[in-house]
Amino acid sequence: MKLLSVVSLALVAIANAAPQGIDVSGWQPSINWATVKANGIQFAYIKATEGTSYTSPEFSKQYTGATNNNIIRGGYHFARPDISSGATQANFFLAHGGGWSADGRTLPGALDIEYNPYGASCYGLSASAMVAWIHDFSNTYHSKTSRYPVIYTTTDWWKTCTGNNGGFGTTNPLWIARWGSSIGTLPAGWTFTTFWQYADSGPNPGDADLFNGDSAGLKRMATG
Repeated sequence: MKLLSVVSLALVAIANAAPQGIDVSGWQPSINWATVKANGIQFAYIKATEGTSYTSPEFSKQYTGATNNNIIRGGYHFARPDISSGATQANFFLAHGGGWSADGRTLPGALDIEYNPYGASCYGLSASAMVAWIHDFSNTYHSKTSRYPVIYTTTDWWKTCTGNNGGFGTTNPLWIARWGSSIGTLPAGWTFTTFWQYADSGPNPGDADLFNGDSAGLKRMATG
């Protein structure tokens, strides 16, 4: 299947039968995963960690719920480049649910890197320092799992805080956050997005996502 960089939601969901997904965190403590599955959800990203001290109290229950209902799932880490190195946070993530195995049902871990909700938008880092931090996280994760992490971000943040660096598109799958009916412009280095977070709410818990492909492609993404 041809992978598209700018498409309408209707065309992706209907014409290409793109697998639907959700992403959730501790803000969604009571999820009926059987209902989620019945609603057509095929994959889920679940918050595991943040920085080097926070682990989601809901992660284990959410991960098990998705697994028991045959939903392809993976963990994600909320980046805090202001408090420790990328390698330190990658290792913390790996130690608390962010691992990957070639079992056909585990997505590679995702790095959630976006505007800082606690202070300076770019966490006090220059663009070059931010790029180095992301490489540090990514390379550490790859060295331990053989997979590069998915990068979740917005085009605006990427332009502002990395200088629109184009050095990750050949290694790291992109998970673009853009709420609306089209994806819009992607960050430099990527010609298509692998995942698209297109809404912050919907009929299922958490945010709404699509995989850019079909169910077989999603399975391959999990298998590696």
